[in-house]
Amino acid sequence: MAIQSNASVNVVFRCDASLQIGTGHVMRCLTLADALSEQGAECHFICREHRGHLLDVIQQRGHQTYSLPVESGSQYQEKKESELAHAEWLGSTQQQDADLCSTLLQVLQTDWLIVDHYALDVHWEKRLRSYCKKLMVIDDLADRQHDCDILLDQTFGRDPQNYVQWVPRNCKLLCGANYALLRPEFSQWREYSIKRREKGQLEHLLINLGGVDKDNVTTKILKGLEDSALPDYCKITVVMGSTAPCVDVVREQAILMPWPTEVKTGVSNMAELMAKSDLAIGAAGSTSWERCCLGLPTIMVVLADNQSVIAKALERAEAASLLDLTSLETQPLAFKQYLSSRILEKMSTSARAVSDGLGALRVIKTLTQRA
Repeated sequence: MAIQSNASVNVVFRCDASLQIGTGHVMRCLTLADALSEQGAECHFICREHRGHLLDVIQQRGHQTYSLPVESGSQYQEKKESELAHAEWLGSTQQQDADLCSTLLQVLQTDWLIVDHYALDVHWEKRLRSYCKKLMVIDDLADRQHDCDILLDQTFGRDPQNYVQWVPRNCKLLCGANYALLRPEFSQWREYSIKRREKGQLEHLLINLGGVDKDNVTTKILKGLEDSALPDYCKITVVMGSTAPCVDVVREQAILMPWPTEVKTGVSNMAELMAKSDLAIGAAGSTSWERCCLGLPTIMVVLADNQSVIAKALERAEAASLLDLTSLETQPLAFKQYLSSRILEKMSTSARAVSDGLGALRVIKTLTQRA
C-alpha cells in the first residue's frame, strides 16, 4: 500500500479556492496530499489566483504551488467548450487552463493528475491525458462527462450508478462517505469524542459555516440564537476561515450575545474543537464527514445547491437535522429538543456510523493499486 520514498512519485492537484468557490475543494485535496506525502509522494498544486485563494496555506503545509492568472471575462466568455453549470468559476477557458497546465505537467513528469473542480470536465481531461500516467477526478455533482482512471465522490449514500454514464467503462468508482477525505486527527479524536457524549448535555455549541461564508450567514445564525432556549450555562465557539470576509461583523455580534461567544479564525485544531463540542450548527458541505466521524450532533445549513444532496441524506439517516434559514427571520432557533440527552445520543450514534475517518487511506490504497 505504501509509496516508497525512492519511487519519486509525482502527484499534481488542480483545484481552486475563492470567495465564490469556497475552500472545500482545496482542503480535501490537501488532506489527500498530506497523506500521500507521508508515504513518500511529491505533491504539487496548480491553483488560479482567485480572490480568496489558499496558495499560502498549501505552501505552509509543505507542498509546491504553481499559480495561474485570472483572465478577464471578455477574454474567455465566447470560447467555452460547453456550458457547464459552474463554468464561470474557472476564470479562463478549459483550453487555456489546460495549455498552461500541460507545460507544468510535462516538466514535473506527472504520475497522477488529480482534479477537483466543478468547472472542468472531459474537454480539459482529454487535453492533459498524454501529460500524466494516470488521472483521478474528485466530484460530487455527477453532472458532466469525465475521462479518468478513478473517480471519487465522498457523498454519503452516493450510488456508483449515478456515474456510469459519465465515466469510461474501466474507471474505478469510489463512492460514499467510506472514502471521505479526513485528516488523521479526526480518527485520532474519534474515541474521545464518542466517549464524552455519554454525558448528553448541551454545554458547548460550535458554529462553523465553511471557510468563507461570503453571505454572512454566521451573523444571521447568532442573531437567531439571541432569544432561543439555549441553556444559560452554555458557551459558543464560532470558527471561520482565514479568508472569510465578514469576520469583523461576526465579532461585533459575538460581543452582544447572552452567552460567552468566542470567534476563532484559521484554526489548526478543528478535530479537537468538534470533539469537545456537544452540538454544531454547520454547513452541509465536506465538513459534514468530519462531524460524523466524531459523532457530533449537527443542525445543518444548506449554503449551496450542491449541498442539498448531503443534507437530505444525513437527515434521512437521522445523523443531523436541517435548518431552514428563512425561518430565522420570524422566529428564534428552536433548541428545546436538543436539551434531551436521548436525542443528542441518537443523533451521535447515527452520525458516527457514516464515516470512521479512514477514507484517505482507502483512496491511497486504490491509487497505488492502479499506478
